[in-house]
Amino acid sequence: MTEQQPFEGPAVPPSALGPSADPAIRSAAARSAAGQPPSTADPTRLDAALTTLELTVRRRLDGLLQGNHLGLVPGPGTEPGDARPYYPGDDVRRMDWSVTARTTEPHIRQSVADRELETWLVADLSASLDFGTTGCEKRDLVVAAAAAVGHLTRGGGNRIGAVIANGATMTRIPARGGRPHLQHLLRAIAATPRSEDGGGHVRGDLSLALEQLRRPPRRRGLAVVISDFVGELDWERSLRALSSRHDLLAVEVLDPRDLELPAVGLVTLVDPETGRTKEVQTTPALRSAFAAAAAEHRDQVAAALRRSGAAQLTLRTDRDWVADVLRFVLSRKRGWSGSTSSAASTAGEAW
Repeated sequence: MTEQQPFEGPAVPPSALGPSADPAIRSAAARSAAGQPPSTADPTRLDAALTTLELTVRRRLDGLLQGNHLGLVPGPGTEPGDARPYYPGDDVRRMDWSVTARTTEPHIRQSVADRELETWLVADLSASLDFGTTGCEKRDLVVAAAAAVGHLTRGGGNRIGAVIANGATMTRIPARGGRPHLQHLLRAIAATPRSEDGGGHVRGDLSLALEQLRRPPRRRGLAVVISDFVGELDWERSLRALSSRHDLLAVEVLDPRDLELPAVGLVTLVDPETGRTKEVQTTPALRSAFAAAAAEHRDQVAAALRRSGAAQLTLRTDRDWVADVLRFVLSRKRGWSGSTSSAASTAGEAW
């Protein structure tokens, strides 16, 4: 069995696929060419959507990032290595007493750093993400972000797992390697049932999902949290606890209506988490107050993520999600500068 080589080349427009191409693939390709992730709402077209996501990541991201994955070298590893003489400032807890006794000189035992990356996704699929007013739903961006993380960190013995929360159920997928497992994981995220409107589910399930990832402790790696972070910031404490062991990436998924209301006159607003409805007149004063409150909440989310030590990537339904990922990666690369310090050699530097 041979390993499939990454495809390199420009993105293929839907017109180049030919009239005989599968309509599902042509539709997904058209959305990709427009900068929108393929829709995962139709189960019969899910495989075509996931295939399009993989090709998009490989064509537009993988070539740019080739050679920039430094691997997971967070510090001393778990495998014993060679002994070397002790130098002032070394950790005395790593002293190798047997070699010290034989040589009559203090030695410490070095260890081999773990270079296999273990990535964990926390995918928030609460009811507020079953929403979109432009080319896609926020839910589609969750799947796209998971695909980007999965395909960019796959290979070299790396593993990926996921905790999926939709407000009603919590699904855990063990961390394993290989393309078949990644496809299974992405299919599980995309096929997660939607929350029923008015189910009364609270945003606290994001905090619970983070706790599911934190306990029991897992090997040091990369933790990626994908959510719109709507509601109370009751997840900050759990996220801080994760940062003590893992490198963190927070992917914030937004829709324009999360930030401002259009001037549409009388409208009925529905809270997808609780099912409550309210009929309002979208006056300039109301729209201004809504925009101010939304901006304040986004600032609070950004501040909480910074305090937690998480890098923040924002994806929006009205923008090219791959371009946003590229900008994020390039800004991160400028801070690497070839450093071999612990901070620069962590799993987060894969991004």
